[in-house]
Amino acid sequence: MQNLAEGLRLPTNALDYSILAIYFVVVLGIGFAARRAVRTSLDFFLSGRSLPAWVTGLAFIAANLGATEILGMAANGAQYGAYTVHWYWIGAIPAMVFLGLVMMPFYYGSKVRSVPEFLLHRFGPASHLLSSIIFAVSALLIAGVNLYAMAIVLEALIGWPQWVAIVVSGFFVLFYITLGGLSSAIYNEVLQFFVILAALIPLTVVGLKRVGGWSGLTDSLTDSHGAAFLTAWDGTGIGSPNPLGANWLTIVLGLGFVLSFGYWTTNFAEVQRALSAKNLSAAQRTPLIAAYPKIFIPLIVVLPGLIALVMEPGIGKPGSGLQYNDAIPVLMRDLLPNGVLGIAITGLLAAFMAGMAANVSSFNTVFTYDIWGAYVRRGRPDQYYVTTGRVVTAIGVLIGMGTAVIASSFSNIMNYLQTLFSFFNVPLFCVFILGMFWKRSTAAAGFWGLLSGTVAAMINYFWFYKGGLISIPSDQGANFVSAIAAFVVGGVVMVLVSWCTKPKPVESLAGLVYGTTSPGMAEPPARGDDAWYRRPALLGWGAVLLAVLCYIPFSL
Repeated sequence: MQNLAEGLRLPTNALDYSILAIYFVVVLGIGFAARRAVRTSLDFFLSGRSLPAWVTGLAFIAANLGATEILGMAANGAQYGAYTVHWYWIGAIPAMVFLGLVMMPFYYGSKVRSVPEFLLHRFGPASHLLSSIIFAVSALLIAGVNLYAMAIVLEALIGWPQWVAIVVSGFFVLFYITLGGLSSAIYNEVLQFFVILAALIPLTVVGLKRVGGWSGLTDSLTDSHGAAFLTAWDGTGIGSPNPLGANWLTIVLGLGFVLSFGYWTTNFAEVQRALSAKNLSAAQRTPLIAAYPKIFIPLIVVLPGLIALVMEPGIGKPGSGLQYNDAIPVLMRDLLPNGVLGIAITGLLAAFMAGMAANVSSFNTVFTYDIWGAYVRRGRPDQYYVTTGRVVTAIGVLIGMGTAVIASSFSNIMNYLQTLFSFFNVPLFCVFILGMFWKRSTAAAGFWGLLSGTVAAMINYFWFYKGGLISIPSDQGANFVSAIAAFVVGGVVMVLVSWCTKPKPVESLAGLVYGTTSPGMAEPPARGDDAWYRRPALLGWGAVLLAVLCYIPFSL
């Protein structure tokens, strides 16, 4: 994504810019409206735990549907073909269902305000502080990714200098989060979700029609890339070559288990949306509701990448002037008239802002509650922490602008993001899963497991892979291996340390370990939440079954 092709400049006019201006006005209006509901720190950081499940569910998926995913997964579709669906149907849905059915009762029932705070209750201050620092750093790095990606895209498409795009969008995110806190971010994410759909659906429909429908698309790609390009599993046997550079074992374990579960179950930028729900039932349903649109996102993200490959056969090839990252911009340039073009540009901008806002709003919560309020300024009046949160939001946005420079050193931003997830999210998931399901795991084990898992992932990536000590066909394949290494090393260290140190008394683990309960976990369902169509188990297993069925056309 670092070098979008020249010649992608879009023929925008006053109508397109008017649509963009209207969007900015609405975004700020939501921020001012949400400001009136902010009275306490819980209102600012967790929306007072008052939001309905459908709102938090849409915000949950929008926080993930950043433009880095839209552009990156379309690029992966053009480069890897149908293999890209693994990031959705095996790399997201099972973990989202696990979060809703298994982990949310622990998070919400224990009344924690953040993911690191759960580690404080389970393992103690050492693990809590380390996880807080790790998450704060990763949130700012990912916020910078979104800003940088947005800047280079807007520069290529409409001619905005990169610094202008970074400053304008960064300050809009700063304004509406500072005004209305998490509520402002969440309601804007709901708006952004529909704006993104309004941008991508017409692009996909028009593009599919241009290449002769589904049969025309598949015939063209089969002729040019072979039948395996449109299958998800062909060529993934151990030792068999494929464009993804991964086999079924690394896909299932590396992506489908440790990377996926590490991201979806411990990434506070996502979990925070569920924690803002009005009750436990709504919190559980938040990721389960989000799972259903997630299943179908490949239709408007991966499919355009395949369409672009047919319309521009030279994309990604040396000398063509077009990179795989150009897939979505190429379709926007060639297919959309003015007006619709303005909606598409607004949709991309909305996606960038949603991704950045999710990371900034989670960063200000973790920093204020888990670092500043827990270790630097304890016991201050509640309004002090609201003010601190607003100041930290501004600092986070400014630092995010700076970390955009780091992102610019990576030629493939999706590779960069997956590298960050393998470093930070996977070790955290290892600690969580052992802490939740093994009463014997100790406070020291939590700290050393988290630290050793993070170091193991970094050693595998920078020393073994980048240093040439092991041969892995692609950066994505290396990330899968790093994730497995982080999980295995962290888990082994936790087991060894746990057997050498004293565990907490069992009575202090109520609501923190599987098989125990807390008063919050036992709350009765609210009126209407016991309806059959709202049962978390039905929603969760329904999503898993639907994801399995979606694999069938790509497995024959």
